[in-house]
Order: sequence, then C-alpha cells, then structure tokens
Amino acid sequence: MYLLEKLEIITLVCGLLAGTGAVVALIKFNLHMFQLNGYKNGEHLHWIKKNARQFRILTLDGALALAAVLLLWPLHLEILSMAAKLVLLFYLVLTVWNYRYLNRSHTKKKLVYTSRVKRLLATELVVLTILIGLAAVLTWFSSALLTGWLLIGVVLALMPCLPVVCNFLNSPMEKAVNQHFVNDALSRLRQMPDMKIIGITGSYGKTSVKFYLKTLLEARYSVLMTPESFNTPMGVVRTIREHLRPDHEIFLCEMGARHVGDIKEICDMVHPDWGVITSIGPQHLETFFTMENIVHTKFELADALPDHGTLFLNGDCSYITDYCDRYPNRVLYSAEEQRQGGYYAKDIRVSELGTDFTVVSPEGEEARYQTRLIGGHNVINLVGAIAVAHRMGIPLEELKVPVRRLQPVPHRLQMRQQGNVTIIDDAYNSNPVGSKAAVETLAMFEGVRILVTPGMVELGDSEEEYNYKFGTYAAGCCDYVALVGERHTRPIREGLLAEGFDETRIFTGEKLEDALQFAYGIREQGHKYILLENDLPDNY
Repeated sequence: MYLLEKLEIITLVCGLLAGTGAVVALIKFNLHMFQLNGYKNGEHLHWIKKNARQFRILTLDGALALAAVLLLWPLHLEILSMAAKLVLLFYLVLTVWNYRYLNRSHTKKKLVYTSRVKRLLATELVVLTILIGLAAVLTWFSSALLTGWLLIGVVLALMPCLPVVCNFLNSPMEKAVNQHFVNDALSRLRQMPDMKIIGITGSYGKTSVKFYLKTLLEARYSVLMTPESFNTPMGVVRTIREHLRPDHEIFLCEMGARHVGDIKEICDMVHPDWGVITSIGPQHLETFFTMENIVHTKFELADALPDHGTLFLNGDCSYITDYCDRYPNRVLYSAEEQRQGGYYAKDIRVSELGTDFTVVSPEGEEARYQTRLIGGHNVINLVGAIAVAHRMGIPLEELKVPVRRLQPVPHRLQMRQQGNVTIIDDAYNSNPVGSKAAVETLAMFEGVRILVTPGMVELGDSEEEYNYKFGTYAAGCCDYVALVGERHTRPIREGLLAEGFDETRIFTGEKLEDALQFAYGIREQGHKYILLENDLPDNY
C-alpha cells in the first residue's frame, strides 16, 4: 500500500510537470507567432485561421493534457485506478513530445523578449492563472468535474487567441508607452530643422535604394538611415531615439506598409522633404486585398511632401507612371529609356562579374558606371539612387567611385563562396518581379545552376498563379530545382513541368536543410551555383 501511494505521488508530480511543460510551450509558440505578425490583432487572427488544422491538434492535445493533470490531483485519486493513471501519465509525456518542436531552437528569427513582450507575457500568465485556477477548483468537487474539464478545454482551445485578448487588455498601456517614445522622437527631430528627410517606399527595392543612396550621399554628407528593415512607425521612432546625432544632415527613412494608411502614419511623424517610390507591385496582397489599395498607400508619401519637395519615381513601373502626372514636382528615373525628361540608363552590360551602364541626366550630362552588383534589375535602383544624389548637388562624375564601392544588400543577390559552390543569397522576401530577375541572373552563370526555393507568400488569392509563373520562368534558367514544402510549392512544380523541365531534376523536401543537402549532393561536373530564392518566416 505504501509503495502504491509513493507511485501515485510520483505519477502526480510527473503529470503536473508534463502538463505544465505542454502549456508553457504553447504559450511561447503563440507569443512568438504574435510577434512575427507585428502585434497586429487582425493579422494574427487571419494567421490562426490559415493554420486552423494545426491548432486543432495542438489545442486538443493541450486540453486533454490538463484534464489528465487535474484527474491526477490527490483529491481524485479514488476516482481512477492506478492503471488508468499510468495511462494518463503516458499520454502526458506523449503530449510534451508532440509539443517539442514548438520551442524551435532552429528558428530563423527567435522570439525577442522586448519590454512589450514581457508586459504581454505577464498579462497572459495572470489571465491563465485565473482561468486554470478556476478550473482546478471546480474539479475538486466531483459534481463539478465535467464543468472543470469543459473550462479547461475552452481555455486551451482559445490559447492561440490569448495574445490577441491580452494585447487588447494592454492596449491603453501600450498606446501610452508608444506615445511617450513618439513624442521623444518628434522632439529630437524638431531640434534639427535643417536636416533633410528623404522618405523611401515601394513594394520592392526600397531597402536596396536606401543602402545605395547612403553610400552615395556619404561622399559629402553625414547620413542617418533606418537600419535593416526598420520601416514601421515604431521602427522609425527607435532609429531616431537611438541613432540620431546633432551632426546628421540627411535622414533616409524607409517606409514599409501592409495596410492602407501605414505610409501616412510615418509621414505624419517625420514630415519628409523629398520622397522616392521605388516600385509598385503585388506585394502583401493578403492584407491590401487589391492593387488599387497598394498604389494609393505608396502614393501617401507623394501626398505628404511639401510644395517645394521633390518626388523621385520609377518610370519603368506602369502603376507609377499612371499616377505621376498628378505631381508636378516629380523626377522620373528609368533603366529602359528616357521618361519625360528624367534620368535614364543606357548601354547596359550585365555579366556574372558585375554590371556596367551609363546614366544620362535630364540636362544631357552622361557618366559611365561600374558595379560589382549582379543582375540587370539592380540598374533601376542604382539610377534612382544616383538621381537623388545628383539632385543633392553631387556631380555624376563624383559618384563613380561610390558606385564602384557598393556592396550587395544582405540577402538580396548576395554572393558567397563556399569551396566549389557559390551561394547566391536572395532569401529576403521574394516577390514576382524580383524572383523572375533572380533566376534570369542565375542563368548568366556557366556551371551547374540550382534553384532552392519555398516559393512566394503574402500574395492573397493570386499566390498560386504567381508561383506557377515563377516555375515557368525558372524552367529555362536552372539545371536543378529543390523545392521546400510540398503543398506550397506545388504550383511551381506544375509550372516547371508545363515548360518541359525534367521531372527527375526536381526535388521536394519539407525543410530547407533537406533541399540544401540535395543541392550539395548533386554529382555533376562544373562549378555549382545555388540560388536561395526566398526564405519563409517562422509563421509560415
């Protein structure tokens, strides 16, 4: 009898540990996904809907796990036989094993425990403690046992939505904290009225133009730019508060958007003097819904400029040229031909060693440039950066050396040598235009050309169509294709096969590591060129 009691106590302790471990893993996983979804309640709920099947399995596991823990509570030892309790314990251990991947030690972007995350976590723990505590009290009374189980099930079923609920509860506090930071940033900007602020936005190309422009302008000016992809309102605020110095003369402010009004929100804070719209295309259609919304949002930057401000527009983008006549202070730039007296490139020569091209100014002045950047699509971004720098008073001839010094922007056709393999890293947020340009760049190289991709996302109802087209483009540019994720890349595979691509040269794996192992394992004579096109974030 004594040994049996000891065994029951051990079973209880192990059950509690296992059940608690499962719940902690689920809390951390949900919080991580909420952070990746930008703390946006609507986006997170949409993401939950897309991943409903996965969550049904996880929450069912969690609900049964906690129910099992409460059944093992000493006040209910007499309800179940020891054999039943051991079965429940085994189930709890199995549940924790199923939750093991939620900790994701291999995540590309780990959960960052910012002050906001800590506040959110504290609120979640308070809410969960109250709900689970109530469920535990109910299960202590046999008449309310089923009620307790039901409450546990409801709590676990709503776990994916818990960050949204707690974010709503915290919203007054978060608004107050954010407003304090915004006011501090605005105060710093007001102390520097002579600093020129250049807003940069676009569906794609904005980060590249920002990096290129910083290098060109630093030939004469002290320049601050938003680092990496700090292109949200709070990212801009953080840049100003942490990096703005009294000697800065120019602030390059990248402006990202996922919803109508996002660009206007940033413009209302920083009040840009000049603006650059690098491109407009089907990016983030999942949240914008229509191309009209995307166009309207990008031109929020144009609408925010003062009367004396200058607007630089990509003249090769039809979505932009259809709107440009509304803005008399525009300057067009192009990599194809002269557009309404703007800047344009000619005599473009692209090779695996880099790119040569000539830029012609509206006044007819010309200069020949060389860069190590690969890919003809980089020319349009370079012409845009050169146009802005030239209007800032730097002669075209003086820009030759900075252009030659330009380095690839991280994860945007960035080349790395690894023995007999060259990695062409274009893993940052692929899009329909960029993905086509990337495989066309891969086609320039002499050797074994291998495409590794999970396809494109955030394209709404057009996602399958664009991935299918991507497959048709890739068919004529690659020798091998390694696809990551069978379900999502099926349209790419269909596009490849429709163009007559050899099916035996297509590999499909569930993880990037599997695709890379296939690529490195190809036994074929010649130097290998592996193009990494897109890298899905952890919430995909």
